[in-house]
Amino acid sequence: MTLNCWQPFVELAAIIIVRPGRVHPGLKALIMYMVSRSAGCQYCAVHSASLASLRDVSTRKIEALEQFEQSPEFSEAERAALRFAQAAGKVPNAVGDVEFAELRRHFDEEQILEMVAVLALLGFLNRWNDTLATTLEAGPRNFAECHLAAAGWKVGKHLDAIPLVPQPRRSVPLSARVFLSLLRCWRPRPRSKYDSHPGKTS
Repeated sequence: MTLNCWQPFVELAAIIIVRPGRVHPGLKALIMYMVSRSAGCQYCAVHSASLASLRDVSTRKIEALEQFEQSPEFSEAERAALRFAQAAGKVPNAVGDVEFAELRRHFDEEQILEMVAVLALLGFLNRWNDTLATTLEAGPRNFAECHLAAAGWKVGKHLDAIPLVPQPRRSVPLSARVFLSLLRCWRPRPRSKYDSHPGKTS
């Protein structure tokens, strides 16, 4: 299987993550972080937090993500979205009527579906990168050690290490190439009139 086989998925990811929508791009990145942390994928969590920083979310807010319920950095709308993402990342999925009702106090149906699309996309990426133990690149790892480690983040299985007996699943780093291809699509774009959501964003 080559990277070209993944082009339709890359295009889908670009539509969900990059194309201007009704949910602020910074909040999308925070949702990506929270669902990844809940699912246990440290690799996707770091890349999502780094993406949030590129989308003008302050490092102060990123460092407070693990305390989003109490931190004054977050609006009530953001808390509702992060609770929703946290519940969605659990196995079994813990989203219920309460979570949807809370979201609807701050977001309309189109915005909620946009968030669900983000959660579904990260569900695939979390399983992909955690199963293949994709090695975390130096840049994101440095970001995590500076801004996430104090809140409990650990590199875990994503540490760059050469196994004593090379395994076939690691001989071709397709997992890293797929994710890096996605990241190239996720670079910040100029903001549009749609880049807004209720509550704080910085």
